Amino acid sequence: MGGIVKHSEQELAESLRQGDVLAMEELYTRYADYLTGVCSRYIIEDDDVKDVLQESFIKIFTKISTFSYVGEGSLKAWIKQVVVNESLQHLRAQKRHGMIVFDVERVEDQVEEPPEDTDITEIPSDVLWDMIRELPPGYRSVFNLYVIEGKRHKEIANLLGIQEQTSASQLLRAKRLLLKRINEYKSLKQELR
Repeated sequence: MGGIVKHSEQELAESLRQGDVLAMEELYTRYADYLTGVCSRYIIEDDDVKDVLQESFIKIFTKISTFSYVGEGSLKAWIKQVVVNESLQHLRAQKRHGMIVFDVERVEDQVEEPPEDTDITEIPSDVLWDMIRELPPGYRSVFNLYVIEGKRHKEIANLLGIQEQTSASQLLRAKRLLLKRINEYKSLKQELR
């Protein structure tokens, strides 16, 4: 892989459209680690992450003609969205097979929202990411889509095939569980001092 030329995003997209194998290799080399991280926010099992990434790269290379360059960062955003969509498709397939359960309790039945001002500055980012990855699949999916991807509950409901109120409930429960784990982590750190 030593002979890979680094193109601008626009040049890379154009080379990909022309079926340039070196451009495919460059895209993979440039973004594989980043896209693995994106996929790992949704999918936990390493083998499943590899499968979803493989499907994502196939889709990227076969659907590049649908991509429209609108400025620096647009290619990265587009391939990220492909990976998110493939990850969600994988989760929907698991849900159909009964592997992912979404709690359907109504938000109105919940107690108050956890505080938003929880200080997480003392928690290493890898520990925080591990806490997010350890959330149950339904909570994790909604949390990632809402907090990281900036989607609204209506969009999330459509993406995951759930009710809007279920999305809101899953987010609330994810936040509570994260808050509990953050507080446990902080308490443990205090005890060790």
